[in-house]
Amino acid sequence: MTAETTCRCPWLDTSKADYVKYHDEEWGVPVLEDNKMFEYIVLESAQAGLSWYTILKRRDGYRKAFANFNVAKVAQYTLADEERLVLDPSIIRHKGKIAATVNNAKCFIAIQEEFGSFIKYIWAFVDNKVQVSNINKPSDYIATSPISDLLSKDLKKRGFKFVGSTTIYAHLQASGLINDHSNNCNRKQAIINSYLSLGLDWLQC
Repeated sequence: MTAETTCRCPWLDTSKADYVKYHDEEWGVPVLEDNKMFEYIVLESAQAGLSWYTILKRRDGYRKAFANFNVAKVAQYTLADEERLVLDPSIIRHKGKIAATVNNAKCFIAIQEEFGSFIKYIWAFVDNKVQVSNINKPSDYIATSPISDLLSKDLKKRGFKFVGSTTIYAHLQASGLINDHSNNCNRKQAIINSYLSLGLDWLQC
């Protein structure tokens, strides 16, 4: 199957090679490692109110700005670090979102300490089963769900910022707790096929 005939999700702008690469290699692949999960939370919270591609283009900037998404290092950032990053053109220079990233790193670590890992905490919200959606057309996509509502509420209770239900639903899609690839997308079944090797069960929704 050539690049021209490969079926992909209807939301994807295939004219953007980096966007296609992200869709084909990362979006919806289950994340089972804490630092990768923290990276996705940083990027999704930065996206709030913006398009995902706006953030994707700045991913390298975020990686450099936030210590390669090392949660322990980011949690130690000072007010001076936050003020420095507000002047960094390689990321979104939103003072509140930058401060939230540092705050969220501290909250993330608190969850690690309570549950043993952030992965154990977040996957419990889907009962350790990937939620596989039935997506046939663009109108089948949703922006929030009962799971994202519940997780968003719990994260906020634990002190996280910029984690509304829409942001959290996007995070669950990206990190593979929800498989929202369309039914005709070549990545959907490929990712489902990977669940066994990852030790994951899944649930058709």
